[in-house]
Amino acid sequence: MDPHFHGKNWIGRAKDDQSAAVPPDDHDCGWRQYALGLQDKLEKVQAELSELKRLQLGPKSEKLPSMQRQVRRNRDQKEALAEARRKRRERAIAKTKLVTEPIDVKVPEEQHQCPKCGNPELRNVGDGKPSTIYEYVPGYFRRQIYRRETLACRCGEYIVNAPCPDKTTDKTQYGPGFIAHLMVSKCGDSIPLYRLEKQYRRVGIPIARSTMTDLFHRNAELLSALPKRLLECVAQSEIVQADETSIKMLGTTKRAYLWTFISGKLIAYRFSADRSGQTPKEVLGGTRGTLVVDAYTGYNHVTRVDGRTRSGCLAHARRKLFVAQDAEPDVALPLEIIGNLYLIEDDAEQLGVEGTAEHLQLRQQRGRPLMAKLLCWLRKHRGRHPPKSKTGRAVSYALNNRRQLCRFLFDARIPLDNNRAEAALRPVALGRKNFLFVGNEDAGENIAGLYSLVATCEANGVNPIEYLKDVLIRISTHPAHRIDELLPDRWKPP
Repeated sequence: MDPHFHGKNWIGRAKDDQSAAVPPDDHDCGWRQYALGLQDKLEKVQAELSELKRLQLGPKSEKLPSMQRQVRRNRDQKEALAEARRKRRERAIAKTKLVTEPIDVKVPEEQHQCPKCGNPELRNVGDGKPSTIYEYVPGYFRRQIYRRETLACRCGEYIVNAPCPDKTTDKTQYGPGFIAHLMVSKCGDSIPLYRLEKQYRRVGIPIARSTMTDLFHRNAELLSALPKRLLECVAQSEIVQADETSIKMLGTTKRAYLWTFISGKLIAYRFSADRSGQTPKEVLGGTRGTLVVDAYTGYNHVTRVDGRTRSGCLAHARRKLFVAQDAEPDVALPLEIIGNLYLIEDDAEQLGVEGTAEHLQLRQQRGRPLMAKLLCWLRKHRGRHPPKSKTGRAVSYALNNRRQLCRFLFDARIPLDNNRAEAALRPVALGRKNFLFVGNEDAGENIAGLYSLVATCEANGVNPIEYLKDVLIRISTHPAHRIDELLPDRWKPP
């Protein structure tokens, strides 16, 4: 027997020569299964090492452009030109709404005399030649001193004062506009309070960070009925998208989570101390319809037989196939198929038939053959790759969720992917890097509620600062049975 195939010597040779780890097909001995196991482990380690190198040294996201952007680039050039003109018109209209400040610029005295005839008496020609400049004027705060009139009767028995200015809470010196700016800066722009403290000091209003924290949470609790109602409205919808991301909570080593639930232009968030399925069960339990999510098992409580129908995310399947393309060049075919599926969605958008019977007909006629072709490719490559390799994981993910991934073929309202929910969590991920953590569960619930209001304002084209400035005053006296009037999608400026 060859000494190299015995004990440690054989293992040492396998380390020096990777090909030696796999014995010939006609070789059969006690070490064969051991060698095959080593080969599987080696491929798994190599795949993990490659992924870690990509995460550490390479880009954190896909190199391929998003499917929507890639489809738009393939449009007809005339349509792209028309789209660009439309955007320029919208920007021009937006610029007309800016505050216009006319500034008169006089001709210098030394140029008041004509160099030809020497005449010093020059006349005005029209209104002058205009030059438009867009300038930044630093924001500022005002200290408003209300001189409240006091009246008294000569009899000495009656005295009355003018009413106090509007305040969100008693005994505060900060108006609703200031508090609204504070909330939107943190929840809309992901600016931590210590940076706001420096910004406010620069514009002349020194305010302690502890005061800002108190203002933030006290007024978030004042508005708490609105995000709760938003969650109820989302739960009543037939098509719901959901996702979750982690966030650190002070005083514990475990990760807390922020969940997002989306329906149309309503975006609601929910905070929980863990990632269990209890949160989606509390939000969507007992409701019917479709839930668009990834393959996370925490949503199983909602997608049981008597619950919602689960729809998969084609972007997740595409992402896993994209990661595997270095190891399997043939992956280009399923990526092309998925791209053609998104092309159908873009055509429906161009025709203005999204969510209609015509849209469903497009999916049936063009989408079903593409999905059948994709499933054939996946079945063909099942078993050809180790289950822990990149290609093996991509194939297994798509096949295990094939029914969920095909749901969009039977309902035109169901999106192909869950990208809207993932995009809604980007401000949370950015805030996680900036202000690092939430203090406790109550603070987590407050920030989730304000995320809901700010995100829904932006989705409906509402200025969140103007909205919060108004609602902070009205919420205390507004009838509870008419709370829907104060939701961002139904709010009307006073």
